[in-house]
Amino acid sequence: MNRPLQKLMSYRGLNIFLVVMSVVAMAFALVFLQRMMGFSPCPLCIFQRIGLMIMGVFALLAALINPHKTIAKLFLWLGSFLGILWSAGVAARHVWLQHLPPDQVPSCGPGLDYWLDALPMQEVVNQVLSGSGECALVEWRFLGLSIPEQSLILFVLLLLVHVLLLFRIFKK
Repeated sequence: MNRPLQKLMSYRGLNIFLVVMSVVAMAFALVFLQRMMGFSPCPLCIFQRIGLMIMGVFALLAALINPHKTIAKLFLWLGSFLGILWSAGVAARHVWLQHLPPDQVPSCGPGLDYWLDALPMQEVVNQVLSGSGECALVEWRFLGLSIPEQSLILFVLLLLVHVLLLFRIFKK
């Protein structure tokens, strides 16, 4: 294997890749989709972003610290993995909502700001994951895929990188 590919496939290299993907995806969401296209994220989109940022923070810590002990690597991997697993799960729910027949789409409710002010956090999470009419709306497509479908593909790829990273952790 050539030297650059060896570096990329190392523990640190894979974590740097995850950080870069997190930054690129967040920049795409904030700069392109929100600022340039003028889309406001629905509650499910915001929850997906939270998981992506959690993954990015744990991957950044892993890349900076580059621990030698397997238990430390596993702890950082688990935090990163759970963040992106959350994002993939929320994106899958979002895609499911977008493919419901129109008569089965949940009605639009109050916004996330209201829920955060009025409800306990567990109820906010339940309300957001239940979805609403705004989450089922497809405002933009690229290559025939909605934003949640594109996100789900990215998150699944990042989950696969986590599987590769787990193998790297246990490789002696």
